[in-house]
Amino acid sequence: MEAVIEVGGKQYRVVPGQVIRVERLPETEGGSVEFRQVLMANRDGQLTVGARALANAKVVGEVVRHGKGAKLTVVKLKRRKNYRRKRGHRQPFTSVRITQIEV
Repeated sequence: MEAVIEVGGKQYRVVPGQVIRVERLPETEGGSVEFRQVLMANRDGQLTVGARALANAKVVGEVVRHGKGAKLTVVKLKRRKNYRRKRGHRQPFTSVRITQIEV
């Protein structure tokens, strides 16, 4: 069983037991999270696609941890104008272990 879900404007292909990194979620570590935006489901080679067919579908996961990604350096420069800016950014994320897929 596998599914494609949408979280934070991105799509993820998930299977039970898989750990995925999604945009930061408000749930606490060890808590349960439910994803209702299921775009596609595959059960033993039988594909289910469409909003009507997947209206009651959901993917349930467990929050493993919260963290920050690797540091990115953002540099702005305008030549010959003595304009230079250097700034770093670390994107917050939530690791989620997929526990079950219900279609």
